[in-house]
Amino acid sequence: MIFDTHAHYDDEAFDEDREALLNRMQAGGIGRIVNIGANMRTSEMTVELTKRYDFIYGAVGVHPNDVGEMKEEDLQRLCQWAGLERIVAIGEIGLDYHYDEPERAIQFQWFEAQMELARQVQLPIVVHSRDAAKDTIDLMKACHAEEIGGVVHCYSYTKELAREFLNMDYYFGVGGVLTFPNAKKLKEAVAYIPLEKIVLETDCPYLAPVPNRGKRNSSLNLPYVAEVLAEIKGLPVEEIEAVTFENGKRLYRMRE
Repeated sequence: MIFDTHAHYDDEAFDEDREALLNRMQAGGIGRIVNIGANMRTSEMTVELTKRYDFIYGAVGVHPNDVGEMKEEDLQRLCQWAGLERIVAIGEIGLDYHYDEPERAIQFQWFEAQMELARQVQLPIVVHSRDAAKDTIDLMKACHAEEIGGVVHCYSYTKELAREFLNMDYYFGVGGVLTFPNAKKLKEAVAYIPLEKIVLETDCPYLAPVPNRGKRNSSLNLPYVAEVLAEIKGLPVEEIEAVTFENGKRLYRMRE
């Protein structure tokens, strides 16, 4: 069975067939999913999904491109949701300079605030970092994020930068991009990162792997990612699936 450690089934792309699709997961070899909030609305939808499906867990948090709307009382709501049994992380949170909005000072403010929330509620963080490697690492170090723990979602940086996150004992989320022909830098990083620190993810409905690139993504596509990871690591795909499943459970501190 495969563990999808980062999905967005709250997304409107699934509005027409969400229930039918999720009901196919177990038969399709997907044993567990963590749905990730990106703002207050989708975090609340994530909480509802965890109540409806026994194989779905959740993370609550506000994505860097959405923090311009955040208020102090939102932290209180996130804190309340974080106390629910099936909420296993704070995320996705971080820095995103691709669109460079809101302004970086605001992104810094709320990334730090949500890291401190995670420390308070004793949950790991799901880090979003796009075109912002140095500032992400510097702020995580300043906030002693190694004491909080978590995962760098959709890892896209070099193997040299991977060393910085490994030094903080973080996990690395790997998904459909690994299957892209032009993903040389990522494949080099994944070859370097110990398998024990890698988890599988989709970021669905985005980033579908080859051969479904450009289409709506779902957890059912993860076998394609596992196959490429198996080739890179020189291991049977069954071992990749088993090890990354256990990694996901450790990342999210799941008892069973």
